[in-house]
Amino acid sequence: MKKPYQSLEDNSTNNMKQVIYRNLTSKILYLGFILFLTFSTSITAQDGDPANGKSLFNANCAACHKLDKPMTGPALRNVETRLYEEEGLDREWLNAWIRNSSALIKSGDAYANKIYAEWNNVAMTAFPQLDDQQISDILAYTAVDPCELNPQSSPDCPGYIPPPPGNDQSDQGGISNNLILGALAVLFALLAMALILVKRTLNRFAEAKGIEAVAETKRTPIWKAFVQNQFLVLVTAIFFLLASGYFVYGYFMQVGIDQGYEPVQPIHYSHRIHAGDNGIDCKYCHSSARVSKHSGIPSLNICMNCHKSIGEVAPETLAEGKEYGVDYNAEIQKLYDAVGWDGVAYTGDSKPVKWIRIHNLPDFAYFNHSQHVMVGGIECQTCHGPVEEMEIMYQHSPLTMGWCINCHRETNVKVKDNAYYTKIHEQLSKKYGVEQLTAAQMGGLECGKCHY
Repeated sequence: MKKPYQSLEDNSTNNMKQVIYRNLTSKILYLGFILFLTFSTSITAQDGDPANGKSLFNANCAACHKLDKPMTGPALRNVETRLYEEEGLDREWLNAWIRNSSALIKSGDAYANKIYAEWNNVAMTAFPQLDDQQISDILAYTAVDPCELNPQSSPDCPGYIPPPPGNDQSDQGGISNNLILGALAVLFALLAMALILVKRTLNRFAEAKGIEAVAETKRTPIWKAFVQNQFLVLVTAIFFLLASGYFVYGYFMQVGIDQGYEPVQPIHYSHRIHAGDNGIDCKYCHSSARVSKHSGIPSLNICMNCHKSIGEVAPETLAEGKEYGVDYNAEIQKLYDAVGWDGVAYTGDSKPVKWIRIHNLPDFAYFNHSQHVMVGGIECQTCHGPVEEMEIMYQHSPLTMGWCINCHRETNVKVKDNAYYTKIHEQLSKKYGVEQLTAAQMGGLECGKCHY
């Protein structure tokens, strides 16, 4: 029989063990929670979608930031991890900075004001429209290895496959042409040798048979026969006079016509890449063509709208440039030197670019771009040719008076939804009995329209 005090002693021992186990469990849970908070900041960037983050980064961040080097703003590669390890800042701070950096600066936040001072007291653009998931996607993109998204992004990537070497001009037909010419030369040489052998063989047969070669009769020289024929002399003189007049007229008619003119510009600009591959509208750069007589030379600020964030081109584009003997990255650097851009900010040390004019009409000829582009709806390629295919811009059309007149005779005026031509179109349509009117029928051949 157990004693009462013994059962009380056992109960107290069991209770003490339960308290110890409970305290140990709570400490383990507490330490786990601390570890979770500690490492949550470093792994949250991986919770996002890097592919979607790339699109968001290009749409919202790429104008001022690059991943691996500073631009208008600092480089953003592994920005969340760096801020956590170096400054002890968490995702909550980063979200507040992205959505409204100015408010964070005004609140007196030490690191926010430090960044503000380092970057010339320019606050970052606010992005209140970005939700937590979108920010996570962007941060995931900044934390991911670029080779994972695109193995072709750099030669340093394990899966990088170099582009095939460009075809040299010799590969495109130079060697084959030389082979053809060489084969023809050998063929003609063999033919000449065969003729010589045939002649020698015939001479031997003639000698063996005792046959004498027929003596050649003495002929009147051609020049003497020509001089003695007065009618032939007269006809030939008239022919040479007419031919000389024709060629002299043709020579003088080509004065001032620069069709095919292709000057080398101080900064190489590829219309093929900008207007062709990237589909940039002509009037984005030549905006004055909409409202002015002249199309204008774009200012370098228009170039910098894109090239503030595009300082280097892709390897495959560089390979294309080598085919034309151009280093595109070096040309972008010329642009930066001209506008005074050091990769982060404008230095104020700008230089004028001495562009060489390609298309130039004489002073007595009047041409208005806005009238043709906006009112007439004429495409730029009508006069300037396939600009989107030109690596180096050149004058495609002759721009002569005859060329313009032919265009006015053949081009129908676009009158649909064009109130400018409504009344005159109705009147002239009745006069000529047609539905469509050409520019010539609407007065496009009057001298005063193009000449002062």
